[in-house]
Amino acid sequence: MLYHGLLYLHIIGACVLLGTGAGIAFFMLMAHRTGNVALIAGVARIVVIADFLFTATAVVLQPITGLALVHVAGYPLTQFWIIASIFLYVITGAFWLPVVKIQMDMRKLADAALASGTDLPAHYYHLFRTWFVFGFPAFFAVATIVWLMIAKPV
Repeated sequence: MLYHGLLYLHIIGACVLLGTGAGIAFFMLMAHRTGNVALIAGVARIVVIADFLFTATAVVLQPITGLALVHVAGYPLTQFWIIASIFLYVITGAFWLPVVKIQMDMRKLADAALASGTDLPAHYYHLFRTWFVFGFPAFFAVATIVWLMIAKPV
């Protein structure tokens, strides 16, 4: 019973990480493509809230439920799929943490442009490109972790 409860929470957390990440990327990209400062500012505000509310919660709970599952199931921490998952999780964090800061900066720049009635500054576009590029390794690392947890390759 404990194993299945932990497994359920761990799978939900993985879904939240993948789903929120993909959703945030999609909505931010679509808003950005419009060039509409008001829309970009509004979506950026929501994206920052969603990242803190959903993604950050899952980021904290995933290693807790994962290590609890390893313990309850009796898997040694030295198994390839566990080591690879932990490594990829650290890689994901190395890309996700800067993305959170970038999103907050993009939100501030969009809010300032909206308030002043000006176009988005060049720095916003630089941040957007960095945000966009950083999303790919983070997303694919999480997707690979999910595969590793399912396949458990030796």
